[in-house]
Amino acid sequence: MAIVLSSLWLLLLVTDSIEASPDEGLIEDLAIVDKKAVEQLTEGLISYYLPDLQRSKLALQELTQNQIVLLDTLEQEITKFKECNSVLDINALFSEAKHYHNKLVNIRKEMMILHEKTTKLKKRALKLQQKRQKEELEREQQREKELEREKQLTAKPARRT
Repeated sequence: MAIVLSSLWLLLLVTDSIEASPDEGLIEDLAIVDKKAVEQLTEGLISYYLPDLQRSKLALQELTQNQIVLLDTLEQEITKFKECNSVLDINALFSEAKHYHNKLVNIRKEMMILHEKTTKLKKRALKLQQKRQKEELEREQQREKELEREKQLTAKPARRT
């Protein structure tokens, strides 16, 4: 700190001497300033401010790293939210698929019931057809018997022997 104050005092002296005679041999006033003094002033200023600047630089680097970590975390969270939305979409698709599966199961049951009914109706129709054919056959046979009986009942001429 003492070096900095002495450097500043020397700088003020140089500035005062430059301001006191702006028109009188500016180059001569600058020649009075010792190069060693300028170097010492520069070193003093640098040594005074450099540690703070280095700490600030480290703090900024740490903040930058923290920002990078936060951005990565944020991207991961965004990805998770997108996956959640995808899961919700998938859940909706599964519930819709379940709904249509239930519809298909019901249609299949109805088709099986209709198949059973048609099978029963076919069997019944076949039995009715067989019964009708049997009745027609019996009527036909009955008619033939009646015709035969009528033939027998009709008078026959006697045979001569």
